[in-house]
Amino acid sequence: MESGSRKKRGNDLFHVIHKVPCGDGPYVRAKHAQLVEKDPEGAIVWFWKAINAGDRVESALKDMAVVMKQLNRPQEAIEAIKSFRSFCPRNSQESLDNILIDLYKKCGKVDEQIVLLKHKLKLIYLGEAFNGRPTKTARSHGKKFQVSVKQETSRILGNLAWAYMQKSNFLAAEVVYRKAQMIDPDANKALNLCHCLIKQTRYHDASLVLQEVLQHKLPGSDDPKSRNRAGELSLELDFKLPNHPSFQDDFVFEDDFVEALERVMNEWAPPRTRRLPIFEEISQFRDQLAC
Repeated sequence: MESGSRKKRGNDLFHVIHKVPCGDGPYVRAKHAQLVEKDPEGAIVWFWKAINAGDRVESALKDMAVVMKQLNRPQEAIEAIKSFRSFCPRNSQESLDNILIDLYKKCGKVDEQIVLLKHKLKLIYLGEAFNGRPTKTARSHGKKFQVSVKQETSRILGNLAWAYMQKSNFLAAEVVYRKAQMIDPDANKALNLCHCLIKQTRYHDASLVLQEVLQHKLPGSDDPKSRNRAGELSLELDFKLPNHPSFQDDFVFEDDFVEALERVMNEWAPPRTRRLPIFEEISQFRDQLAC
């Protein structure tokens, strides 16, 4: 009896250490192959079996996509998610979208990123993000933390702006970066905005943005990566600023999207005499957006 109890405790400890779920189904076998045997190809085979057998389809699909990305097979992962996401519950669709965005980045599919990021913004504006909750639990480097709708909106806008940067549509990127900074400013987005303005040869404007980081006015300004990048941008501006007048880039940004952002932002950040409304009340503006 005591031997059986020790064996059970040993099995439980094994599952905790290797983060492998209990059981003997195809999903458990897939996780064992992935985490214990370090056999990603074998894990994918078992993940497919789990999906086809209806065994934890949501988890199997997400985990398989991650493994496929690690094996440099992102296109297969994209097709798998598109084909089987309808079998996953509604509350899992947001996380599947996040995985898709990462896969689109891996494949260099910038247009697809932009479409999906705009879709995520629309869900936020309609009050449907986070499954209607004001915050969600996120994980980074093994640590859990709470993310508000406000923070998530700014993050998505930052990603959207970066996607426009990849298309060399610097005016569009500038517009979206500035909206993101209005909502939840930080040093990283400010440095990206500075880079965007330099690309437009608007060096004076870029210098003004950079000063906010150099003077530690924004969250994240003390981060070593931010300090290093700020130093690099400062050197670049020192070289270019005296000899280059600024001019307005002639890229065209989608008028309907800009107008939608403007309408919503006028509600979020009206003249500075009024206090910024909380994002949990954003549902009242849902009819104003037409991304």
